[in-house]
Amino acid sequence: MSANKILIVDDEEIIVKLLSMSLRSDGYETVTANSGEQGLEVFNSESPDIVVTDIKMPGMGGLELLKKIKEIDPEKEVIIVTGHGDIDSTITALQYGASDFINKPVRDEALAIALERAKAKIAIREKLKEYTENLEIKVAEATEEIRRKSNFQRLLIKSSHDAIVAFDHDWKVVVYNPEAGKMFGEAAADVINKMTIDDLYTPKIAKIFKNLAQKEKQQNTLPWKENIINTKDGRKIPVKYTSNVLYKTGEFVGTVNFFQDLTEIKRLEKELVQSERLAAVGQTVSGLAHYVKNILIGLKGGSYVVDVGIAKNDTEKLKTGWKTIKRNIKRIGDLTQDLLTYSKQREPEFENCVPNDIVNEIIELLKDFVASKGISISKELDTGIGEVLADPKTIHNSLLNIINNAIDACIDDEDISKKHEVKVKTYMDKNNYFCFEVTDNGCGMDEDTQKQMFNPMFSSKGGKGTGLGLLVTGKLIEEHKGVIEIKTSPGEGSTFTIRLPYEKENTADIN
Repeated sequence: MSANKILIVDDEEIIVKLLSMSLRSDGYETVTANSGEQGLEVFNSESPDIVVTDIKMPGMGGLELLKKIKEIDPEKEVIIVTGHGDIDSTITALQYGASDFINKPVRDEALAIALERAKAKIAIREKLKEYTENLEIKVAEATEEIRRKSNFQRLLIKSSHDAIVAFDHDWKVVVYNPEAGKMFGEAAADVINKMTIDDLYTPKIAKIFKNLAQKEKQQNTLPWKENIINTKDGRKIPVKYTSNVLYKTGEFVGTVNFFQDLTEIKRLEKELVQSERLAAVGQTVSGLAHYVKNILIGLKGGSYVVDVGIAKNDTEKLKTGWKTIKRNIKRIGDLTQDLLTYSKQREPEFENCVPNDIVNEIIELLKDFVASKGISISKELDTGIGEVLADPKTIHNSLLNIINNAIDACIDDEDISKKHEVKVKTYMDKNNYFCFEVTDNGCGMDEDTQKQMFNPMFSSKGGKGTGLGLLVTGKLIEEHKGVIEIKTSPGEGSTFTIRLPYEKENTADIN
């Protein structure tokens, strides 16, 4: 859906004309009205996507028009235009479901921002609707039980409302709706005109909202962010939150915070990922058969050599056969562990750790093996990263897997004239992620291999690989809210980059 039809309602004809001309020049389709009553008639006949209305008009004012529009279609976005800065009318408009506020005289920039915000809300609803419909299709292909859960999720999405908390210029709570009461576990009677932002929120989130209000003297909006709220009864609620800051003649008059409960969405997302992961494992059983067959051949070969050694009392053959058996037992163990890791959902176990220490540990573990293959391994560590809050087991397993792949790429490289090397680097990127970069100058990958490398059971190592290594690595990094990026070229080598969120201490809870 493209929200392009806009209804402009104002009793001043010149303002209507100017706004209409400006919006049409920006590619919007406009319809207009010069009173609240006329605006309601045009709304019913034209069904605009967004309504921009003055709050003060003779007869039916903007608030009454807003209320009637929301009674007809609660999902229509209405932007209130005010030249009065009346906080009471603003809060009333919020309670009626206003999308945004802009002050007179209307500036093109402010109106464009408000329209983009309204369009974003419409787009989010469309995405949620599309997500629900697509989810129903997948659930229908799975089981009736998951279908029941998806229907429940869809109903929750349609019936949910934002938790709204508004503060005046002294940061005292002046609006606190029932959804906020459910979310924060505080009764409205104990909050409104009694608590301040510092009483209701933790210092971290209070500081975010206060800093926003201290920016330029104009209406500011905090981008939607996700976090966790701790309730009085011990629940942890995942939420999305944002804030609108209100000014009057350049002076701060208040702020309004919005919170959306994501509990059911997150739960169903996890169930969907888990279902897809289990389905992928089931689909790869036939691919595993070939790898298991190779392991069995290795075990049989090793046991045969052991038998020969026993029969001939040949100690060397016994050692050779036992090494073969142990190597294939390890392959069975690795395969089993990969399958278990991939098929089960695992929450990261965060603790204070030093990423550079993990790199040093892995390099120390691999240096003798790498040297035996004629490959050099080096490191370039950013000492500024220091101690972070992360899951060291996830980092260790993922990084070890990628470095092993880099080593294998050097071993498998047909160009023996190269001096093969693997480089491991840590650094902070511009988005405040701490990063691990593993670069090799081995055989590299062609475009087809790169496209398939995260597919179940695909391996570029032939019979030597299970095809689960990178799949498991990708899952572990995803669970850690990180990403893996790859740059590669056949014959030139590859660079794998792991990016993970940078946290110095446990700041996951906001209340």
